[in-house]
Amino acid sequence: MATVLAVVNQKGGVGKTTTAINLSAALALEGMKTLLIDCDPQANSTGGYGFPRDDERKSTYDVLTGECGLAEAALPTEIEALFLVPSSKNLIGANVEMIQDEKRAFRLREALKPELAKYDFVLLDCPPALDLLTLNALVATDRLLVPMQAEYFALEGISELVHTLERVRQGFNPRLEIEGVLLTMYDDRTNLAQQVTENLRDFFKDKLLKTVIPRNVRLAEAPSYGKPVMLYDPKSRGAESYRDLAQELLDRNKIESPRAKERKRAAANRAKTEIKFWPYVK
Repeated sequence: MATVLAVVNQKGGVGKTTTAINLSAALALEGMKTLLIDCDPQANSTGGYGFPRDDERKSTYDVLTGECGLAEAALPTEIEALFLVPSSKNLIGANVEMIQDEKRAFRLREALKPELAKYDFVLLDCPPALDLLTLNALVATDRLLVPMQAEYFALEGISELVHTLERVRQGFNPRLEIEGVLLTMYDDRTNLAQQVTENLRDFFKDKLLKTVIPRNVRLAEAPSYGKPVMLYDPKSRGAESYRDLAQELLDRNKIESPRAKERKRAAANRAKTEIKFWPYVK
């Protein structure tokens, strides 16, 4: 059964889409079968994987309006274990078209149900607003990944975030909780960043993830080439940080990836075949 993770923050420009793209890639490269669903009408996750905007193609809009299932809309990507349900600008109209439906908040959850057994992880890239699209994502998942910049306005948005979480819990999804808060575009050279980090740690405790995503030119460049940073520049700081994030989330959920098992077996085989010379030293 898949772990469903919504990448969400009501504030824009905090690295939600960058995180959705690169975390999904990092998980898939670890051998975890992963589905990324672009729930944002801007379709930046779609473009970030090299797919042009195409309003005629099956998309999240068609899934939410019942025109097709998730399996029909999912596209293979350059990474073997990763699939993408693209977005389109048509998704803007879904907010209006669903408004009369009593079960409008549950459409994505119902569409996900038959697909959960096929994947290890499902990531939802949410728009920067609490509309019906974000609400569908919050109802479809039990876990939130919250990207957040280490700046003053991030602290101001905490109460709004917690208020939103409580409202959705009470009205739609009582199991909803924060999986982790992720610091993005981080510059540890500034006193402000360090102070905000301490404040966030005091508030979120162990929900504040140990991994931080630094400001990195390669992260900013990769979407223009239609690639996640792991494929664009795998040795960059940005790529390393998202690999660390994927591993931290796997460790938190006590999941050992296929690649981790392979590395463990390879290390054991090397130890067996290693030639030792007398006098033996460890």
